[in-house]
Amino acid sequence: MYKVYKYDGHYIQGTFISKHTTESAAMKSAKKNINFKFAIKSKLAKPKVIWLDDENNSPVGLITIE
Repeated sequence: MYKVYKYDGHYIQGTFISKHTTESAAMKSAKKNINFKFAIKSKLAKPKVIWLDDENNSPVGLITIE
């Protein structure tokens, strides 16, 4: 299960956008709702996370993988 979250000004995992069963659907939803330039997969965190960063490498959202 992939869950897409958008930065709300206080928390990176702030506003819940949507949930999906595939990574491609989650990325498509993130591209539509979040203005990001880079997607970085973190393999160390549990649950696994895909960080969504803008052009200044500031986090603007994330996708959690459960």
